[in-house]
Amino acid sequence: MELHLKDKKVVITGGAKGIGAAIVKSFAKEGAVPIILGRNPQEAETLISEIGTGHSYHIELTDLNEVQITSNKISADIGPIDVLINNAGINDGASIEDGPSTFVQSLEKNLIHPFALLHHFLNDLKSTKGNVINVGSKVAVTGQGGTSGYAASKGGINALTREWALDLAQYGIRVNCVVPAEVMTPLYENWLAKNPEPIEAKEAIESIIPLGQRFTEAAEIADMVVFLASIKSAHTTGQIIYPDGGYTHFDRAYKGKKDKS
Repeated sequence: MELHLKDKKVVITGGAKGIGAAIVKSFAKEGAVPIILGRNPQEAETLISEIGTGHSYHIELTDLNEVQITSNKISADIGPIDVLINNAGINDGASIEDGPSTFVQSLEKNLIHPFALLHHFLNDLKSTKGNVINVGSKVAVTGQGGTSGYAASKGGINALTREWALDLAQYGIRVNCVVPAEVMTPLYENWLAKNPEPIEAKEAIESIIPLGQRFTEAAEIADMVVFLASIKSAHTTGQIIYPDGGYTHFDRAYKGKKDKS
């Protein structure tokens, strides 16, 4: 399938590892030019060397001045971007008990910089009739407990996806959101390793993922992002997509069923 992404300039926040790195690789396979933004320049440069294409910009995304300067520099260095992927974020456990200042800090880590980046890249995207893809979280829908800041941020990402889709349709800019659920990343592996019984914990999670009783792969999230960025999704905007094996929306009475054939 020809996705017509060759030479498209794609900004990916948090693109050095995990789901972000998978997104970078998937775009590179389609001939696009990934532009990685984040705090891990060495990891980003290693990834760029591996795939043989791309650019890396070191940035603290919670610093709005840095966001403006870096956005302007990218446009000046490389030219107008075609796609903005708001992927960076952290489930930081900012809970009700932590107080308002911690809640605000969580919003800065997860919700404010996507708005700032779109604001600063807006003229680029208007000129290229580009598109925006936000990476959300199941927590916006299911809740998790003990992470008010992250849940509110990801709920906000869902809302902004639909708001921006309406705002920007007049310019031919599409905006969509991809929502991961249980995805096996290095961060998730580290979390499982801290469990007293990591194998049993992993199996318990897998058992309630309806399709295949397995974790979603980072590459599957990435491929959905790339598809939404492509011409094959030319009339898709304002959508929140869940490539999660049916996990987020299953009935909580579901206990998992294995194929007995």
